[in-house]
Amino acid sequence: MVGNYSHADQLKPTHLVAASGQPSSLSRASQELALTYTFQGQRHTIQDYLDRNPTTGLLIARDDTILFEHYQYGRTDHDRFYSQSMAKTITAMLIGIAIDEGAIHSIDDTAQTYVPELTGTELGRTPIRALLHMSSGIQFSEDYSGSDDDATLNRLLFGPSDVSTVQAVSRFNTRVSPPGTLWHYANTDPEVLGLVLAHATHMTMSAYLQSRIWQPMGAEADANWIVDHTGQEIAYCCFNATLRDYARFGLMLAHDGAWNGRQIVPRQWVLDATQPVTAGSPLAVEQKPHPWGYGYQVWLMPAPRRTFVMEGIEGQRIFIDPATHLVLVHTAVRLKPVRDVGESELIAVWRSLLRTADAP
Repeated sequence: MVGNYSHADQLKPTHLVAASGQPSSLSRASQELALTYTFQGQRHTIQDYLDRNPTTGLLIARDDTILFEHYQYGRTDHDRFYSQSMAKTITAMLIGIAIDEGAIHSIDDTAQTYVPELTGTELGRTPIRALLHMSSGIQFSEDYSGSDDDATLNRLLFGPSDVSTVQAVSRFNTRVSPPGTLWHYANTDPEVLGLVLAHATHMTMSAYLQSRIWQPMGAEADANWIVDHTGQEIAYCCFNATLRDYARFGLMLAHDGAWNGRQIVPRQWVLDATQPVTAGSPLAVEQKPHPWGYGYQVWLMPAPRRTFVMEGIEGQRIFIDPATHLVLVHTAVRLKPVRDVGESELIAVWRSLLRTADAP
């Protein structure tokens, strides 16, 4: 897993996302962050966390300063780490830029408005807004069993097949609820967003990312995005980048879309994408006063203020707090695909970091 997750771009075809010729500056704190946190009733240090968990890279930054940057398992700052579903948030930010530029007219347009090949399918009739919120209402199972709909979609996109990307997503054509009424995690939703983006901009997702975000934010290293057998980027996963460039992307979101002296993603789009949800909302993942929720392809944390996280299975995370401009980037090789005790411990680290930042 360590090798696969830091060399995924050597295992499958990719499109290049070239670095900026002038990387944005990230300074380093004069003294490394010495953070402690409480987990399961005991006090720990960040090094304790690294010793206890299969983390490949951990970076904490605030504004333009790196507070902590460590790698394990022989990985270095030159390795490009596999994003898993953190790529979904990148897809959503590109949609916001395409709307700002007029390539996409409205998130209330349906997918088939931009992808005529989807005309007549349930996903084609689904508004972009519902796709952004993972509330398409299309039946799709994703339990990482190897025999679920997600595994079928992956086989269609990556296997030796003549099935196009449109044909692959169109296999999932049973509607169980009206668009926008029921949150349900499904990789078909961001995959259709990727098709909408490519058709509307007449560019590959990688080329659009390179010209609109990656180079404007001052990425220091090349990144790449894995593509299916038709050359379409896998919009729900499979982006690869260095930790410091993931941090730049997170810092850009922490500054409401602004970084490197310019507004890269429209500010209002970032605000709309990351607003906390209220109990009872269709986008609330649980029923609590401050519930976990889902924005535009990004997880909204249970807090009274706007704090959110890009997530990928097996421990890929970028935590973002706009109030303090703090970002925590975490790559890992957890054996469980979704939340486990390691995830709970990482959240404890993040919350301790926020308390430290909030302290007078």
